[in-house]
Amino acid sequence: MPKIIEMPKLSDTMTEGTLAKWTVKEGDKVTTGQTLADVETDKATMEMPCFFEGTLHKILVKAGEKAPLNAPLAIVLEEGEEVPANLDEIIANAQAAAAPAPKAEKPAAGAKKTVSAPGPRLPTAPQPNRRAAASNARVKASPLARKIADEKGVDLSTLEGTGPGGRIVRADVEAAPKGGAVRGGAPATPAIRPTYGPEDERVPTSSMRNIIAERLLASKTQIPHFYLQMEVDAGPLMEFRANLNASNEKSGGNKYTVNDFILKAVIRAAQAQPAINAAWDGDAIVKFKSVGLSVAIAIDDGLVTPVIKGAEKKTLLEISQSVKDLAGKAKNKKLSPDDFAGGTITVSNLGAYGIDQFSAIINPPQAAIIAIGSIRNAPVVNDKGQIVVGQRMWVGLSGDHRVVDGAVAATFLAEMRKFIESPALMLV
Repeated sequence: MPKIIEMPKLSDTMTEGTLAKWTVKEGDKVTTGQTLADVETDKATMEMPCFFEGTLHKILVKAGEKAPLNAPLAIVLEEGEEVPANLDEIIANAQAAAAPAPKAEKPAAGAKKTVSAPGPRLPTAPQPNRRAAASNARVKASPLARKIADEKGVDLSTLEGTGPGGRIVRADVEAAPKGGAVRGGAPATPAIRPTYGPEDERVPTSSMRNIIAERLLASKTQIPHFYLQMEVDAGPLMEFRANLNASNEKSGGNKYTVNDFILKAVIRAAQAQPAINAAWDGDAIVKFKSVGLSVAIAIDDGLVTPVIKGAEKKTLLEISQSVKDLAGKAKNKKLSPDDFAGGTITVSNLGAYGIDQFSAIINPPQAAIIAIGSIRNAPVVNDKGQIVVGQRMWVGLSGDHRVVDGAVAATFLAEMRKFIESPALMLV
C-alpha cells in the first residue's frame, strides 16, 4: 500500500506550510527520520522528516508551493511494491480529506435548523451569511481572519485588507460590522499601498513574514502599549564579565556574552516582581508560576523567539548554553514547535547593532518585552562630583497596560538595574 507523506504540524499555530525545497528527488531511497524537505511555517523554516522507508515515487507539491495541514506532499512505495492502478484516486481522496477547515465548516454555518451544527459557536445563520461564506472563499485573507469572519457572519469581500499585499487579517474582521461593510461604501480600514515603477522590485512575502506582520499589527492595534526607559551603569557588569571570561579561558570554561548576563538579570527581576510575568486573558489575568524566557534571534526571514523554559531554575552557565543552542538551531532551521512554546516574557537586544535605545513591540499574548541597547562610553559624574568616563546602557520596557501598571514596570526595571550594577548578586 503506498505511503503518503503529509504536511506536518510544525508549529502550534500553523495552518499551512510552504514547501521551501525538497532535499530528495523522485526515485530516491528514503529512510525513517531522514530529512525530506525544508518547510516554511508561520514561525520558521524547519526540516520535515520522513516517517517511512522505501522509494520516493512521486512529489505532489513542488518547491515554492503552499499546502494546508495534512495535505499529501509525496508518495512513498515500499521496496518492490508495484504502483497501484488506483493511485490517482488515492491521491485525490487524500487531497479532499485535507481541505482547509474553514471551507469544511461553511456549509454548517448556513445549514437549516434541522441539520446539527458542529458546536454551540456555529448557530443557524441567515441567508446573507451563506452568501458571505461563498464569497469568503475567493478573498485573500489569513486563516484566523476567515475563521472569525465565519463566526461573525462577515463578508470578507466587502473589506479592505491592511495586511501584506492587501491580505485581510484578524484586526480587519474584528473592526468590521456584522455582515461586513456596505458595498460601495467606505472600507472599514483603508489599505495604504506604495506606488512603484517598472524598475522597482516587488518581492512576495513568505508565510513567516506574513504572520509576523499580522501579529505585530494585532499587537499594536489591540494591546495598549506603554513605554519606560532606564539608564544603568554597565561598568561593573563589563568588569565582572571580563574577569570571569579570563578565568574560564585558562580552564577551558564557557565564554559568556553580555546578553547572557542581561537574560539572567531579566529572570531575577521577574522573580522579584512576578506581576510582570503575566498575560491578559479576556476577562482575567494569567500569572505564570515559571519564567519562559523568549529570546529574539534574527534570521534571514525575520525574527524568531524560541523559549528558555523554566528559566528561573537555570544557572548562568545553563542560560548561556541554552541561548547558544537555540541560536544554532535557528540558523540551521532545526527549531521545533516545542522550542517556541511556553514564553511568558521576551528580551530583544539590539546593542550589537549599535542601537542605543528603542521601544519594542510586545510579543502577544505576553504582557512585557524588554529592549536592550548598546553599552557605550559616556561622561558621568562620580561620587566625588568629578566628571569621568563611564559605561552606560539603556534598558527599556514595553508593557501591556491592561496587565502591568507603570509602578510595577518601574519596579521591575529597578530590579534589573540592581542586578546589572551588582552582577555578583545574579549568582547568589
